[in-house]
Amino acid sequence: MLKKLYTKLMNPEVISYLIFGVLTTGVDWIVYTAMRHVGVDYRFATGVSWFASVIFAYVTNKLFVFHNDTFTLSYLWKECLSFFACRISTGIFNLLAMMLLVDGLHMNEYLGKILIAFVVVILNYVGSKLFIFRKNER
Repeated sequence: MLKKLYTKLMNPEVISYLIFGVLTTGVDWIVYTAMRHVGVDYRFATGVSWFASVIFAYVTNKLFVFHNDTFTLSYLWKECLSFFACRISTGIFNLLAMMLLVDGLHMNEYLGKILIAFVVVILNYVGSKLFIFRKNER
């Protein structure tokens, strides 16, 4: 049973999503760390780093993870809006969770980002797979 679950979960799409998810997280962390290094508040740095990582994620998810080759303007507009709506919801979760962990529980901000990242990656994959890059709409 575990082998069947592993085979189902470890397919090329999931593997590429995880690879590009790590790279997206890298974009988020690099921007966040650079902003914190120059003294920007962690809340603002979280928002800006989120935005940079969402742009990176949209392009890589569309082209390399879900292999969506539909580029009509109306389709791109709808797809991009859907992607950003999904990411806004997980971005709000990210910010609120950071505030809870850092301000409320006095957790180290980087440990908080690591914990939250696991949840956000799963939520983003489900949103992208089920609602944004559905193959039956192309």
